[in-house]
Amino acid sequence: MEIGFIGLGKMGLNMVTRLRQGSHRVVVYDRNAEVVQKAVAQGCVASTSLADLVSKLTPPRAAWIMVPSGQATEETVNQLAEHLQSGDVMIDGGNTRFHDDVRRAATLQPKGIQYIDAGTSGGVWGLKVGYCLMVGGDESAVKRLAPAFETLAPPSGWAHVGSHGAGHYVKMVHNGIEYSLMQSYAEGFELMAKSDYRLDLPKISHLWMHGSVVRSWLLELAADALTQDPTLSKLKGFVQDSGEGRWMIADAIEKDVPVPALTTALFTRFRSRQPESFSEKMLAALRNAFGGHAVKR
Repeated sequence: MEIGFIGLGKMGLNMVTRLRQGSHRVVVYDRNAEVVQKAVAQGCVASTSLADLVSKLTPPRAAWIMVPSGQATEETVNQLAEHLQSGDVMIDGGNTRFHDDVRRAATLQPKGIQYIDAGTSGGVWGLKVGYCLMVGGDESAVKRLAPAFETLAPPSGWAHVGSHGAGHYVKMVHNGIEYSLMQSYAEGFELMAKSDYRLDLPKISHLWMHGSVVRSWLLELAADALTQDPTLSKLKGFVQDSGEGRWMIADAIEKDVPVPALTTALFTRFRSRQPESFSEKMLAALRNAFGGHAVKR
């Protein structure tokens, strides 16, 4: 099939490469002309603007947006909508909050433009192993895009999970679980790193991948990282978040659903970004004030 693709970052460029491997015609656009040329080298067709991209697609068109979440995506959706026509379909594959999908679909519907939200998981490994796609939107639009989904995903690796917003909702929960799993591995390996047994962490991480109930792809990645740097001495413990954990906690509060593992994992990321904690200074001050406990100045 034919598809337009907007955004050729660390995932986007790999995704268009995989689409070309499936013999799809792909028209690409990115503000960075250098990455556009990399896509052209994979057989994609270059465009110089959103308007140019749309002009190089045959109606009814399909255009996939893969830009950073938030304002960048919002602006791209609005600008692209000005060039699309009734019967065209727009796909947002980034990490968008599901409420925004519902709003956008309602805004585009009077114009006859269909909207699909495609939660995309796979990271930089997706080119080789495929992307898990969680797709929301009208069934007719989803069926039309099925050939692209089948190329991007591994076997049984994509599904239509519900109406507008459902794809990004499922991806949000997926990422919340991911936060919690990573935090559990991090805490366990730190405890072993401080054990009196002088444990071989690379060896143990590889061991656990064989028959253990905690084996997973994340553990494989941990094993690779520890093999390259057993003490992780080349890294700083600074951990960002891309928003999905916050959205999931907000949704859990609204539904009275306890998510303590995710909450702890997210707050630990917040702490990792503080060079010094005011709350911990306060703890030290209070212990000194009521008990005369020593403090460090």
